Amino acid sequence: MDIVLIILAVILAFFVVTFAIYWFNIDMKLVRKVYDLLQKHYDKMKRDKKL
Repeated sequence: MDIVLIILAVILAFFVVTFAIYWFNIDMKLVRKVYDLLQKHYDKMKRDKKL
């Protein structure tokens, strides 16, 4: 019986964490930060003007 309660607690904790990520849009905020860092990197690169 203890194992079932532990499994249910883990499932509930996982649901709460993923719901908070969804509710506060944390995933897209993180993607925006990574995008800004990558944009700085690629803006500094030399370009070959031939297409």
